[in-house]
Amino acid sequence: QVQLIESGGGLVQAGGSLRLSCAASGRSASNYALGWFRQGPGKEREFVAAISWRGGNTYYPNAKKDRFTISRDNAKNTVYLQMDNLKPEDTALYLCAASDWGPKLAKDDPDVDAWGQGTRVIVSS
Repeated sequence: QVQLIESGGGLVQAGGSLRLSCAASGRSASNYALGWFRQGPGKEREFVAAISWRGGNTYYPNAKKDRFTISRDNAKNTVYLQMDNLKPEDTALYLCAASDWGPKLAKDDPDVDAWGQGTRVIVSS
C-alpha cells in the first residue's frame, strides 16, 4: 500500500502562485500514477490533474490546464502541482491520490488506491 503526504498549501492572494507537493512512500510507490483532486467549501470533489508513473502522460480537465501543471520526480517519489494565477474559486482542500493507471484518476468515477489527507489552499481576493 502506498502512503501519501501532501504539503505546500497556504494563504495566497489572487494572482499568486503555489506549488503543492505529495510525497509517496511504501512498496512500489514509484509505480503508481499520482494525481490531485480538490474539494472546495460546499462543493463536490473534482479532479485537477494526474500523471503516469513514468511521468510521460499527464491528464487534466481542459479548463484548468492553462494555470495548473503537474509533474513528478521519481527519484524523490514526489508529485508536484504548480498553480499559477490563482483565483478565489481555487480555494479548496487539495488531495493527492494514487492509482495503478493514470486514466483511472481522470475518469468521472475515479478508481483510487490511496488518498492523502490533503493540504488546504486559501486564495484571498
